[in-house]
Order: sequence, then C-alpha cells, then structure tokens
Amino acid sequence: MESTMPLKGQHVVPRNGKWAVRKSGSSKATKIFETQKQAISEGRRLAKSQHTELYIHGRNGRVRGRDSYGPDSHPPDG
Repeated sequence: MESTMPLKGQHVVPRNGKWAVRKSGSSKATKIFETQKQAISEGRRLAKSQHTELYIHGRNGRVRGRDSYGPDSHPPDG
C-alpha cells in the first residue's frame, strides 16, 4: 500500500517486494532497488543534488523518516 505523496522531494517507497525512489508527483519510479538501504542511498543523493527533502516510507507506505537538504526555513539563533 503506497500513500499519496504531496510532499516535495524524493520518496523511498515499497514496490512489489522491492524499494523504489520516486520524485514527488511522479507515478514512475526513478529507480528500483532490492533493499531499502540502497534506495535510501540513491534518494539521498538525488535530494542533496536537488536541494529538496528525502521522505522514507515504511512497508505500510507511511512516512517513517525525513531528511532535509534544502534551505533551512528555521535556522538556529546566533
């Protein structure tokens, strides 16, 4: 079960027993991997190069983790 993906960035999602990296708003996977770890590595690379977010989904399709590689909207004081 995959959730809808309104969040901008790269998403690591389960797909037919494997793991896919997919850009927000796209119905096609950028690439499919055997393991979630491999997919996260590629998703992180893409998110960093695009200065966007990386959303990591669990097997149930829900977001279980997130990393930001874009501009910091809440930088620390000082």
